[in-house]
Amino acid sequence: MSDEPAFDAETIEAARKTFAGPVTFLKSAPALEHLPEPDVPEVAFAGRSNVGKSSLLNALTGRNSLARTSVTPGRTQELNFFDVGEPLRFRLVDMPGYGFAKAPKDMVRKWRYLVNDFLRGRDVLKRVLVLIDSRHGIKEVDREILDMLDGAAVSYRIVLTKTDKIKATELAEVFARTEAEARKRPAAHPDILATSSEKGGGIPELRAAVIEAVG
Repeated sequence: MSDEPAFDAETIEAARKTFAGPVTFLKSAPALEHLPEPDVPEVAFAGRSNVGKSSLLNALTGRNSLARTSVTPGRTQELNFFDVGEPLRFRLVDMPGYGFAKAPKDMVRKWRYLVNDFLRGRDVLKRVLVLIDSRHGIKEVDREILDMLDGAAVSYRIVLTKTDKIKATELAEVFARTEAEARKRPAAHPDILATSSEKGGGIPELRAAVIEAVG
């Protein structure tokens, strides 16, 4: 893990101010026809079920219940949109979790169609942040979504979650392996981020990464 700061203090503070302002739930879209108008930049969050996506979104925005957290894998099966800024500056998109083993096959198929069509057809989508549990690293089910993003030529960045649940030496190893894989993938941002929703580690940098992505 590099000791070089990913973002300067000015960028970190500007990002903090942005997320300290209005952040509101807009709508859920179970199918493409329900998507909001593509009138502002979007940053989406993807991750397998129970990776801590809802907790990270809540930490990112400084809200306790912006995104619903659930112990039931595969609970979210819609694209959830959140407006950031007043006037509206950009949107966050909470994508449905993947890799839930007990889900019916037709649900998995529906998920794949929804996500794949969204990724390929959303011109305002600036970046996808792919969440990876730091305790496990990249799994095959994660590589499926990374392959999907590479195939759709959608820019993405890997974010390690739950870094407070792992020893520093183990985290360094996972970080190095993950970064090495990211650098081999055509649509991946070469630098990854390490975060902890519970302890707040990496959250300022994550906010800055979102602001950087929307331009």
